[in-house]
Amino acid sequence: MGTNFYVRGNINSDPEYHIGKRSAAGLYCWDCGMTLCKGGLEGVHHGLEFHERCPQCNQAQAKETFQESAAGRELGFNNSSYSRKTGVRGCASFNWDMTEERFITITSPTFEPICLCCGHSYAGEGPIEDEYGNIYTVEEFLNMLEECPIQFKDSVGKGFS
Repeated sequence: MGTNFYVRGNINSDPEYHIGKRSAAGLYCWDCGMTLCKGGLEGVHHGLEFHERCPQCNQAQAKETFQESAAGRELGFNNSSYSRKTGVRGCASFNWDMTEERFITITSPTFEPICLCCGHSYAGEGPIEDEYGNIYTVEEFLNMLEECPIQFKDSVGKGFS
């Protein structure tokens, strides 16, 4: 489960406009900057076991409800503001499908997002849209990425969803 992000107006069209996908990624020590997945970063989405405590600082997991967790955000329960966390808590990953250069282009003030289906211009509006129709400014999207300390770039250009 996760949430796909696109250049606004281009959901389910040209894969060139797929920015990437956010997914809940399990326990993470925000203070040490490491996943608690026993399989490391590569294992966070493969159902592997997680350490009960941070292997580096020995902190235990903080209690989180669905209204404040990364998993809860993916399930639609967490509508809180995006923020970087502290301690051992859940986190999300972001799997990029777009190069950094392309992302900078589509978020620059001179880029005009246009719907490929009908030609509608979204100039002057939030240039990013998720698969549920939520609109993001560049600042809001970058704030969302604060909750994604794990970022993968090995799928850039592969057109996944």
